Amino acid sequence: MFENFYLSLQQDIKLFLVFPILCMAFRIAFIVVYNPYSSFHGKWRVILRCFYYAFWWGMDFNAYMFLIPLVLVSLPSAFIPFFVEYGDIIRVCIGVIYAVILYAAFMGKMIFYRHFHDIYNYLVHMGKHAEKNNLIDIFFNEDHGVAILLGYIVYIPVISGICWGIQQLPSFPYPSFESNIIQYGFNIVVFVGSIIGFYWVRFGGTLNHRNKPEWDTIPSIVKEDPFFARACVDDLVALKWVRRRPIAEEMQKSEIELENAISRLMPTEQKMTWKRLSNPVYAFQRIAPGPYIDKPTHIFFIVGESVPQWAMDPLYRVLHVLDGSWAFKEADHTVYLNNFLPAGNVSRPSIVSLMTGIYDAQLELNENEAFWHGTLPTTFAGQMKKLGYQTIYWYGGNASNGNFNHFGKAQGFDRVESATSFCGNDAPRTWVGVYDHVFLEKTAELIKKIQKTTFHFIYTTSNHGPYKIPKSILGFNSDKLLDQVGEDIRNNKEKCAALGTAYYADQAVFNFIKEMKGCFPDSLFIYTGDHSALYATLSNSSLVPRDYSFRELYCTPLLINHPQLSKNLFGNNTIGTHLSIIPTVIELIAPKGFTYYSLYPSLTEEQPDGLVTPKQWITPNELGEIASKRAETLGESTPEEKEKYEVKDDTYITQASDMVSLTAWMIRHRDTCLDAIENGE
Repeated sequence: MFENFYLSLQQDIKLFLVFPILCMAFRIAFIVVYNPYSSFHGKWRVILRCFYYAFWWGMDFNAYMFLIPLVLVSLPSAFIPFFVEYGDIIRVCIGVIYAVILYAAFMGKMIFYRHFHDIYNYLVHMGKHAEKNNLIDIFFNEDHGVAILLGYIVYIPVISGICWGIQQLPSFPYPSFESNIIQYGFNIVVFVGSIIGFYWVRFGGTLNHRNKPEWDTIPSIVKEDPFFARACVDDLVALKWVRRRPIAEEMQKSEIELENAISRLMPTEQKMTWKRLSNPVYAFQRIAPGPYIDKPTHIFFIVGESVPQWAMDPLYRVLHVLDGSWAFKEADHTVYLNNFLPAGNVSRPSIVSLMTGIYDAQLELNENEAFWHGTLPTTFAGQMKKLGYQTIYWYGGNASNGNFNHFGKAQGFDRVESATSFCGNDAPRTWVGVYDHVFLEKTAELIKKIQKTTFHFIYTTSNHGPYKIPKSILGFNSDKLLDQVGEDIRNNKEKCAALGTAYYADQAVFNFIKEMKGCFPDSLFIYTGDHSALYATLSNSSLVPRDYSFRELYCTPLLINHPQLSKNLFGNNTIGTHLSIIPTVIELIAPKGFTYYSLYPSLTEEQPDGLVTPKQWITPNELGEIASKRAETLGESTPEEKEKYEVKDDTYITQASDMVSLTAWMIRHRDTCLDAIENGE
């Protein structure tokens, strides 16, 4: 009986060996495709340590390809002849199922990295409420979904052949001892050894679970290279992190922990008294010193889909993707801030934060029904209404997606307008929304009929994958506009489609601004992006022979224009975040003594030493990433790589968590901390 187990056990070991090799092959493919370096010169020690550590770390899951056949095949084979005869076939089936999972996880990681320049992270959670049709469209039209699925046709037979073939290798015969004691002793050693061996392998070459490979114990030589640090994480391990970590760990904090975090954020005079307030943000009351400009008839706050800061840096001007933004920046009465962090790394957290004046922090306030029926004192539209403005949210898509039709009105908008409705059923559109030029032309037509002073929050959608808008509409002549760019970019249809869409969206916005300036010369315009985007995968190209910087990954520009503004409006202030916009607009127009609420001061005032968002921090000297606890020197993009360094001081990391804790507290106390909606809406 035990002989069958002994021989079957060796088959389990052979099958197990396939999967560390398969994971290594996937890792090599990832490095080859996304390698940001023009050469591996000087990187070989990093690469070797990366693969060595990844081998053991990957055993967290790969070890189960020994345990599962052991339990399902080898143990029964000691008693049931069926498992002796068909054991190899069963193992092949088990191996193929696991290999299919590995393939799906790997391809998903490749797609995720292409869009977010990271392995699986918290953004996976955001897919729950994403536009599913658009995700499918992106998968098939931008991410080569058909090729990925067809890959299974080749992949499955190859894996099946490998799993079968490796089991045909010769095994060690079962030894026979004259002494029964020795024979039984040998059997016990083999059986117990197989269990111990499983745990030794699964824990990464140790029997001490505390020494198991983790992110914090990645060898320093690997961790100091952000690309290879990501490369050494197996895909299932990364997904395990995402599953174990909620969108915001702060939601798991106790009441006392949340209160302590909020107390750290409070102005000095409110640290001991803020708990008496119905909502902590009432402690951030500010008083306007008096207007900088005459009260405009119309205020246009325009948020462009995926408008990045990097395209506004001189290095990238040759791409011409933001020509309209460049011209607007250089106009006499435009104020420009080029070190500016968005409230979120994807669209909805940014838009929710810009509406509410607090960080959404991927907690999806727009999906929480309490925020459809209650409002916050920090809201943009709500505070503009107090200044006498009608407030309208103009969205280039369908505002019911994400429940912004309910959420927007609760957060101060008198009207929430969807382009999918007012542009008509025949309007050309993507899954996300109506083409920008059609949306903005119709919006301009409707605005011209408005007689009231109005605050317009306008959000475009077209600059979003998959990049399928026809070339005839984009108007992007790559041969002409990219004549100073290398052929690797200029002759790549996929890259040009992405660049052309950005160009088209930029032109549409500034044609709209030009028209509104002509109709309403006293208008105030504020323009920013919802987040950055890495159009056309320019890393390791002839233009950018390196990996991306944090500034390129995250920053979006801020431009403010009005006939009475001077370019030195912000004085010595060089940094800001999306939450800086609301107080800045209010202080530009509010009468002296007007009371408002904002977590951060206006950009017309002295700024704190550093500003934080849930995912980054920024100071006049550095830009840091909360997740990695690394930073880089702040400055415009250059061909040279920006060195990233580990930060020992966790001041800003703590502040970022405290900001998320503030939002988490409001969600927990949503039944008592939200204000009633004015006018009974």
